[in-house]
Amino acid sequence: MSDDLLQAAHAARNRAHAPYSNFKVGAAVRGASGRVYGGCNVENAAYPEGICAEASAIGAMVLAGESKIVEVLVVGISEAPVTPCGGCRQKIREFAAPDTPIHVAGADGVQMTLTLEALLPQSFGPDNLS
Repeated sequence: MSDDLLQAAHAARNRAHAPYSNFKVGAAVRGASGRVYGGCNVENAAYPEGICAEASAIGAMVLAGESKIVEVLVVGISEAPVTPCGGCRQKIREFAAPDTPIHVAGADGVQMTLTLEALLPQSFGPDNLS
């Protein structure tokens, strides 16, 4: 993993809009082109109707015309690792293979790396529909 993914996720986390939970999250996804797309969580008054950081980053990637994720990094504000929620694991699965690395970072850098398969075993994805 290169530092650009970590830097993008930290920069995104710093821009998060989390006035209700006060729990800021940043994410970055690397598309097949090598380009990195950042995203942050965005809460609103109709809490919990918000957008997760991973979904935000995926949206930026899709808007740029890419459709494959090759690497993901998520960073929260807690000491404990912040892994993608169940919904975001499924969103990542739409664009990523089971062996895609998912890095979980904290203030001191990457705390762990898991595969999407480890986070979402026996997943249902686009290939199940063909």
